Amino acid sequence: MNPAGTQPRQVSIARRFCGPPESGNGGYTCGLVAAALPGIVAVTLRRPPPLDTELQLVRTPEGVALLDGEATIAEGRRAQLSLEPPPCPGLAVAAEAAARYHGLEAHAFPSCFVCGTGRAPGDGLRIFAGDTGEAGMVAAPWKPGLELADADGRVRPEFVWAALDCPGAWAWLAELDRPLVLGRLTASLECPVLAGRPHIVGGWQLGREGRKHESGTAIWTADGTVCARARATWIEIDPARFAAPA
Repeated sequence: MNPAGTQPRQVSIARRFCGPPESGNGGYTCGLVAAALPGIVAVTLRRPPPLDTELQLVRTPEGVALLDGEATIAEGRRAQLSLEPPPCPGLAVAAEAAARYHGLEAHAFPSCFVCGTGRAPGDGLRIFAGDTGEAGMVAAPWKPGLELADADGRVRPEFVWAALDCPGAWAWLAELDRPLVLGRLTASLECPVLAGRPHIVGGWQLGREGRKHESGTAIWTADGTVCARARATWIEIDPARFAAPA
């Protein structure tokens, strides 16, 4: 699977970066995979990403794959993204929306690194995307911490991908009885997300078919500039499949 002349890269997902309690956050995992490819990348998750496990990121004829032994955890490839974000809701609307975050009432995975209500400030991202009043759209303010950034103050790509993850699920979850897990995320990172500065993260419904739900997400600066955008496929699941062991 790995072409001659290239070496697998070792990757490990620390427990801090979980989504469900015993597997990696989907967006964070996709960001680790996407870092191996330039441009717009689509990452498909094949299995729940294991935590605190030495994984191999290898080149494939199609792009890259994240492996746990012989098992494929995720696959990434170059892609196109036809997605025009809606107008930025603005910081004031996003702050009001966050107070209506549905996860404050019911949350299948409160330990999620991105959207978990059980994570302390500075530990999780605490992006609480709530109803904006526009049909099928949620938003939240986000001021990334300096610990997420490189030496130049730019939020590292895996954390940008993580922030693009959960709001797309919350665009649907208020009307569903079962939780969602990420199946595929296609993202375009277009300008730096700067630590310590206010941003808006939004998610909106695109369509659904059976257990599959499609959504868009975006990150804007306070003045409405799009920093990143993504399209996601979410799958309804039995929450018992992802429950922490007793």
